Amino acid sequence: MNKEVLLKDLGEKIRIVRKDKGITQVQLAHSIGKDQQSIQRLETGNINPSYIYLQEIAEGLDTTLLDMLKTELPAKT
Repeated sequence: MNKEVLLKDLGEKIRIVRKDKGITQVQLAHSIGKDQQSIQRLETGNINPSYIYLQEIAEGLDTTLLDMLKTELPAKT
Protein backbone atom coordinates (compact mmCIF):
# COMPACT_ATOMS: atom_id res chain seq x y z
CA MET A 1 0.00 0.00 0.00
CA ASN A 2 1.46 3.31 -1.10
CA LYS A 3 0.26 5.94 1.36
CA GLU A 4 1.32 8.84 -0.86
CA VAL A 5 -0.75 7.57 -3.80
CA LEU A 6 -3.77 6.91 -1.57
CA LEU A 7 -3.67 10.46 -0.17
CA LYS A 8 -3.34 11.97 -3.66
CA ASP A 9 -6.29 9.87 -4.88
CA LEU A 10 -8.38 10.95 -1.89
CA GLY A 11 -7.54 14.59 -2.54
CA GLU A 12 -8.43 14.23 -6.20
CA LYS A 13 -11.81 12.70 -5.30
CA ILE A 14 -12.55 15.61 -2.98
CA ARG A 15 -11.50 18.10 -5.66
CA ILE A 16 -13.78 16.43 -8.24
CA VAL A 17 -16.80 16.52 -5.92
CA ARG A 18 -16.08 20.14 -4.95
CA LYS A 19 -15.76 21.27 -8.57
CA ASP A 20 -18.83 19.28 -9.66
CA LYS A 21 -20.81 21.21 -7.05
CA GLY A 22 -19.39 24.54 -8.22
CA ILE A 23 -17.75 25.29 -4.87
CA THR A 24 -14.38 27.03 -4.59
CA GLN A 25 -11.73 26.04 -2.08
CA VAL A 26 -12.38 29.30 -0.26
CA GLN A 27 -16.13 28.66 -0.06
CA LEU A 28 -15.61 25.11 1.21
CA ALA A 29 -13.05 26.25 3.76
CA HIS A 30 -15.33 29.02 5.03
CA SER A 31 -18.31 26.65 5.34
CA ILE A 32 -16.39 24.29 7.64
CA GLY A 33 -14.29 26.80 9.56
CA LYS A 34 -10.95 26.04 7.91
CA ASP A 35 -8.62 28.09 5.75
CA GLN A 36 -8.18 27.73 1.99
CA GLN A 37 -4.61 26.48 2.38
CA SER A 38 -5.88 23.55 4.44
CA ILE A 39 -8.25 22.55 1.63
CA GLN A 40 -5.46 22.96 -0.92
CA ARG A 41 -3.14 20.69 1.09
CA LEU A 42 -5.92 18.12 1.40
CA GLU A 43 -6.67 18.14 -2.33
CA THR A 44 -3.00 17.77 -3.26
CA GLY A 45 -2.52 14.83 -0.90
CA ASN A 46 -0.12 16.67 1.38
CA ILE A 47 -1.97 15.89 4.60
CA ASN A 48 -3.45 12.75 6.10
CA PRO A 49 -6.87 13.97 7.27
CA SER A 50 -8.63 12.66 10.33
CA TYR A 51 -12.00 10.96 10.14
CA ILE A 52 -13.65 14.03 11.67
CA TYR A 53 -12.01 16.31 9.09
CA LEU A 54 -13.31 14.09 6.27
CA GLN A 55 -16.80 14.19 7.80
CA GLU A 56 -16.59 18.00 7.90
CA ILE A 57 -15.51 18.09 4.24
CA ALA A 58 -18.40 15.82 3.24
CA GLU A 59 -20.84 18.00 5.15
CA GLY A 60 -19.40 21.14 3.54
CA LEU A 61 -19.91 19.52 0.14
CA ASP A 62 -23.46 18.46 1.04
CA THR A 63 -22.68 14.79 0.49
CA THR A 64 -21.86 11.72 2.54
CA LEU A 65 -18.38 10.49 3.26
CA LEU A 66 -19.24 7.21 1.53
CA ASP A 67 -20.44 8.94 -1.65
CA MET A 68 -17.41 11.20 -1.64
CA LEU A 69 -15.06 8.22 -1.38
CA LYS A 70 -16.90 6.34 -4.15
CA THR A 71 -16.22 9.15 -6.63
CA GLU A 72 -14.55 7.84 -9.76
CA LEU A 73 -11.13 9.17 -10.65
CA PRO A 74 -10.42 10.04 -14.28
CA ALA A 75 -8.75 7.25 -16.21
CA LYS A 76 -4.99 7.57 -16.24
CA THR A 77 -3.46 7.54 -19.69
